[in-house]
Formats: sequence, structure tokens, C-alpha cells
Amino acid sequence: MNDAVKNIARIVLFVLIQVYLLNKIPFLHRFIAPYLYFLPLLWLPFSVSRQWLLFIGFLTGLLLDYFMMTPGLHAAACLLIMYVRPFLINILTPKDISEFNYKEPSPKAMQWTPYMVYVVILTLLHHFYMILLEWLSFGTFLDFLIKVVATTGISLLMIFAVELLFPRRLKFRTNTA
Repeated sequence: MNDAVKNIARIVLFVLIQVYLLNKIPFLHRFIAPYLYFLPLLWLPFSVSRQWLLFIGFLTGLLLDYFMMTPGLHAAACLLIMYVRPFLINILTPKDISEFNYKEPSPKAMQWTPYMVYVVILTLLHHFYMILLEWLSFGTFLDFLIKVVATTGISLLMIFAVELLFPRRLKFRTNTA
């Protein structure tokens, strides 16, 4: 399957899972709201340019905003993580190209520790910004912090469960010289 088609299918699938499954779960608590729709954005290939990352992130967030009737909330958060993603990947991946031949971020490509740092930072940034935009209209600062920590925790639990239960077959980059 073509990489572009595969990535579009992943994004659509995860947005549908978010809208029709995760958003229908009764709240465990008023501070816990699981988000998983942005995971395919973290899985985009390393070779995608910054402009395309921003465009794809914006469209993904806008698609979820359409379903959830939140004007720009998810689009802004996805745009932020897509802007930060290349900087973070540059820091966490090996500089020697001969050691690094995979096409997309994964525990196998980056090793578990750098991949966990990558996912934790981007998830925390996504949730912090999204909940901050939501919090500007109501709530106390303590509620804001508790919701960021609780939502990030449950989302990370789900992300690592998806990584362990559904490992992706990775492709090597060709012509690395």
C-alpha cells in the first residue's frame, strides 16, 4: 500500500475511533478525557516536510473539531505538535545515518527510551495546549493542572497499549547514502 494512502487511512481510522468510541465512553471523572486521534500524526514518516506536517496536522485537528463542534481547539493543538515534532526528532535520533535506517518513528526505529520521550513530550504538549485553550473560558488553575496530568496519563497508557498490542511492520529507507 502506498505510504500516503496508508497514513490517510490511519488518520481517518483514529479520528473515527476518537469520535465514535472514545468520546462515547462515560467520563470516569470530570478530569479524565482520553485522546488517541493524534497518534497517527506521531507516526508520520521522517521524510515529510515541515509544511506538509503543519498542513496534515491542521486538517486532522479540523476534522476532529468538525465532529466535536469545538472551533479550532484540536486544530491548534495538532498544529503545535506538528511544529515541534521535527525539532524533537532531530534531538532524539542518532546523527550517524548508518545507524538509522527506518522511515517512521516507532519503538523499534528509535529504541524504547527515545521513543517514549518523544511520545510523552508531544502528548503532554498537545494536552497542555488544548486544555489551556479550553480552560481560558472557565475553571481554576488547580483543575487545569489535574486535568492535564490525568488526561495525559490516560492517553499515554492507551498509546503504549496500542504500540504493544498492534506493532507496526517497519520499512527501511532506501538509498541512505
